[in-house]
Amino acid sequence: MPKIDTDNAPTGFGSAYPSPFDEACRDRRRWQLGDAAGLTQFGVNLMRLAPGVWSSQRHWHTAEDEFVWVVSGEVVLVTDDGEEVLRAGDCAGFKAGVANGHHIQNRSNAEAVLLEIGTRGPETDNSDYPDLDMIVGPDNVYRHRDGTPYIEMGLVSPAAAR
Repeated sequence: MPKIDTDNAPTGFGSAYPSPFDEACRDRRRWQLGDAAGLTQFGVNLMRLAPGVWSSQRHWHTAEDEFVWVVSGEVVLVTDDGEEVLRAGDCAGFKAGVANGHHIQNRSNAEAVLLEIGTRGPETDNSDYPDLDMIVGPDNVYRHRDGTPYIEMGLVSPAAAR
């Protein structure tokens, strides 16, 4: 297996969420290591969260499993069940179809580094954001719960925001 040049891997900065939902994630940095390796069945991202930055808005997927491992730093995992601190070496997983909104917040004074692994988006995946008037479906368009798209932002790709 060829070594991945992480410095030259595809990167994503911030999020594609419609305003104002993007604010908490604007300083999020994500290196798409799975894309750099040409992986097609699952994604792998190295994510760096500066102090005060969130991984995403709280969400859950209908058809995608997610796994996160804390490489360094300290973060707070927020789910429907409450909050818990995760430190380097800790991990968490989220099974597809389980309606338990989750995200990670860096409430510390230092950068946190996380490894994210998830199913590559099947055509039938939907994401629900339980704290917001927002959903996204297989068409990759953020919508209000009534189905009206957030077209004022011109957003079409939530993959970078998940």
